[in-house]
Amino acid sequence: MIFSRGSSPECVYERPLADLLNLSEQMTIEASGSVVTYSRKVFIPLTMLCRDVCHYCTFAKAPREVRSPYLSRDEVLTIARTGVEAGCREALFTLGDRPEARYGAARDALAAMGFESTLAYLGAMAKAVLDETGLLPHLNAGLMDDADYAALRPVSASMGLMLETASDRLSERGGPHHGSPDKVPARRLEAIEAAGRAKVPFTTGLLIGIGETREERIEALLAIRDTHRRHGHIQEVIIQNFRAKPGTRMADHAEPSLDEHLWTIAVARLILGPDMVIQAPPNLHSPEELAAVLRAGVNDWGGVSPVTPDHVNPEAPWPHLDLLDRATAAAGRVLRERLAIGPAYARQPEAWMEPALAKVVRRSVDARGLPIVDGWHPGTSVPMPIEHRDGTTVRSNSVREILGRALEGVRLEEADIVRLFETDGPDVALVANAADGLRRRMAGDAITYVVNRNINYTNICLYKCGFCAFSKGTAKDLRGPAYKLDFEEVGRRAAEADDRGATEVCLQGGIHPDYDGHTYLNVLRAVRAAAPSIHIHAFSPLEVTHGASTLGLSLHDFLSMLKAEGLSTLPGTAAEVLDDEVRAIICPDKVNTAEWLEVMRTAHAVGLRSTATIMFGHVDRYANWARHLLRIRDLQEETGGFTEFVPLPFVHMEAPIWRRGQARSGPSARETLLMQAVARLVLHPLIPNIQTSWVKLGEQGVIAALRSGANDLGGVLMDESITRAAGGVNGQIWDADHMVTIAEAAGRFAMQRTTLYQPMTAAE
Repeated sequence: MIFSRGSSPECVYERPLADLLNLSEQMTIEASGSVVTYSRKVFIPLTMLCRDVCHYCTFAKAPREVRSPYLSRDEVLTIARTGVEAGCREALFTLGDRPEARYGAARDALAAMGFESTLAYLGAMAKAVLDETGLLPHLNAGLMDDADYAALRPVSASMGLMLETASDRLSERGGPHHGSPDKVPARRLEAIEAAGRAKVPFTTGLLIGIGETREERIEALLAIRDTHRRHGHIQEVIIQNFRAKPGTRMADHAEPSLDEHLWTIAVARLILGPDMVIQAPPNLHSPEELAAVLRAGVNDWGGVSPVTPDHVNPEAPWPHLDLLDRATAAAGRVLRERLAIGPAYARQPEAWMEPALAKVVRRSVDARGLPIVDGWHPGTSVPMPIEHRDGTTVRSNSVREILGRALEGVRLEEADIVRLFETDGPDVALVANAADGLRRRMAGDAITYVVNRNINYTNICLYKCGFCAFSKGTAKDLRGPAYKLDFEEVGRRAAEADDRGATEVCLQGGIHPDYDGHTYLNVLRAVRAAAPSIHIHAFSPLEVTHGASTLGLSLHDFLSMLKAEGLSTLPGTAAEVLDDEVRAIICPDKVNTAEWLEVMRTAHAVGLRSTATIMFGHVDRYANWARHLLRIRDLQEETGGFTEFVPLPFVHMEAPIWRRGQARSGPSARETLLMQAVARLVLHPLIPNIQTSWVKLGEQGVIAALRSGANDLGGVLMDESITRAAGGVNGQIWDADHMVTIAEAAGRFAMQRTTLYQPMTAAE
């Protein structure tokens, strides 16, 4: 259905409401899936004075009706701090439109506080809230121009102004906007347009049932669509139903019916498209009506405050969040918190916010742009939270269809994999259980591990990978001094590992400026001389590439030389995310995707097997993860050389790119477990082993991963140092007894293996 200015809207009148609702629901689900968002906020009514006299409003007051024209700084901060204690993340500033233009009391109060205007005072209070509480301000400040937006943008995450209507008729004598100069549609549209020029994430919407016609609603929606097409700044559109309020001139005005509200929501979805966030206030309907509102095309409930009333609709208290969660689930959706800046804008905050605010937002969210609210991050001591939800969602059947193909070993498409990563609520368990069943079928109930030792022979590196806190020269305040082990010390550590029962040494280091291909050959000779029988798992594709280039050799010839000197297998590190749009940000001077794959292809060709990894949760998106998994699968189908796949969640605390505010704070718990499960499904049946990282996940997370498709705990990792350098706190070794304990906690049994996944009773 296509709408354009001047076109006839009869098509939406001729279609039955049920048809419109079905079409709108399909568009909404296709774009936003099962997730419905809300913002946990406090309302700060900075002033209830207003120069307008809207005939339905109970928010605006005369000076004689308020204790003070403006909330004081202390009152503002008290409300904000109460919100912080209740887990809020947004401070919604509501205020009347330029009351100083009408009331001397407002002018006098501003002068006494040292401010020239209400907007100047608003800016100061927003900054105080942001600086002292961390809440992200959202400003509903009425009509503003380019200069106003420029002044307030540094202290706000987003702003808003309801268009309400595009009808000039409603401002005529007898209309609800008569006597309200700020409600003239042209002036409001120009203010919304100015917000677009200022690149402000913006909320607007319609107030329906105040006397407008359906045609006039369509005109208003078209106006919103057009300004968004020019600037891309409309983060959500509210379709709010009029509620008659006692004491107003419209107290006896008829309220729009539920069907009228549903019709308008559906038409808004059809006009604004599948990607627009459409909101309806949940407190303006009974709980029994909320499922119908969602099915009409709503995918956001707006701001819901656990501590302050809706000052615009004080007669309609907020539903308790538990009730809202249940009502959302009844419609097959999953309620999830968002920030004051919508998720699409939070995914690219540098384009929509000042740098200081962008840093706060980026560090707060997952790959969807939704905040991580449980306090868990990879590498920390906080136990991983595991959410268990029963039931189904509107996406469950689609997810089951994808899972069915994956279980048959069919190569999934990128869009299929993205959809699996997008799952939430009950569908997460659906994916995890499918992966766990596949694990049982392909790898049995043994939880394997290898006894190994890490030997990181230098932390001095020529490269400037933004995620790396291990190598020297990439960030300040790194843990420990720079070092370079000599060959004798490398050999001594290998011999010591052999004496302590290790069957493998894992050797990796930075790219030291003095190193060349001979260095890596000499490392192998030192290890092989000190521990003749130990398995040497060494050298990332970056080290291999560096070694080959410094000797002027092909990859094939250099890898053959390494193998001849005792190299047994290669670690699949330096992969990070095998998608060059990500690598250009996090490791621009490192091997690119094609080069990494070519090293592995060549290594497999000369008879060296390897692992494969992904390091995820920084600047990447689900599509990047999908491409990575498919590239690993495709190479495995070609060579069969990968022994295992190892998901490595990004540990952020000391990473230079995070310290600069350019990366997220690692993946969420949901994303971390889904990576384990989705990797099992995508790589089936070509890679039978999925390893989980106890260093990154901790005990609780490892147990959850072992129930989500993983079958291997990796190594005991004597002297693990890379994750520790990044700020991880989960220890530097898990001995065999600990491996047994974890396996039992997961309801399985532990089995020591070789690097090539043979039981220790068999020869390597």
